[in-house]
Amino acid sequence: MTALSAWPARPAVRQPWKWISPVARELPEGPAPSAPRDLPADRNAPTRPDATAVRDLRIVIAEDDPLLREGLALLLRAESLDVAATAGTPDEALAAIDTYRPDVAIFDVRMPPTHTDEGIRAAVEARRRHAGLAVLVLSAYVEQSFATHLLTGGVGGLGYLLKERVGRVEEFLDALHRVAGGGTAIDPEVVAQLFTRSRQDTRLERLSPRERDVLALMAEGLDNGAIAARLVVTDGAVHKHIRSIFAKLDLSPTDRADRVDRRVAAVLHYLEDTRRLV
Repeated sequence: MTALSAWPARPAVRQPWKWISPVARELPEGPAPSAPRDLPADRNAPTRPDATAVRDLRIVIAEDDPLLREGLALLLRAESLDVAATAGTPDEALAAIDTYRPDVAIFDVRMPPTHTDEGIRAAVEARRRHAGLAVLVLSAYVEQSFATHLLTGGVGGLGYLLKERVGRVEEFLDALHRVAGGGTAIDPEVVAQLFTRSRQDTRLERLSPRERDVLALMAEGLDNGAIAARLVVTDGAVHKHIRSIFAKLDLSPTDRADRVDRRVAAVLHYLEDTRRLV
């Protein structure tokens, strides 16, 4: 019986060449992956109000320099902020604030007619007329007496920045949002000079160098997490330093007769001491 011969093998069919990206080679076959889950936010990252809060933030700008005034307005509107009015004199600014009732007023320190302290006095008057108005003051130079005059007149919702800070857009906007949220924002250069002039105060001398660093960052308006990130220490270490600062400045938890938060009172303490030295 003759054995059956095997069928000849069919030649392999060469598939047309197709390029596959290295990324695609790593992906398993199957349905498309689901959308990635949101990662937890970095607690030390600077925060901003949500989009709705930003759009609802109304601002009046008081600046006698037309170039800076319009530049500020363009910058803020580009950030979806509502610039209700701009003014070139203190009287115009107060009238605009009375009319538009803004959340924040930005004042230049030196305004017409004498270009001395008209802006500061207008800011204080605006706060007197409208409780809760946040004020951010801009100055070309560090002027301790103006800073203390403004900051010892109320608690929260206050800022004092050098004009050069406006060019650092992220820092300026963070300070603006902090002030609008009821916090405090003092330019680091102002804080440094205030500390230099306040070294004769005996209570401030009680603070260690690290406690001075913490108090300076508190004056800038940073919270505990941001202070910890700036100094590269733990939140617990910052909390311990702040408790020590309160104790050394004789700020007990029950000292609330004037409703001044101890955190703000610690900052205002050395600002007031500085004003006596000016």
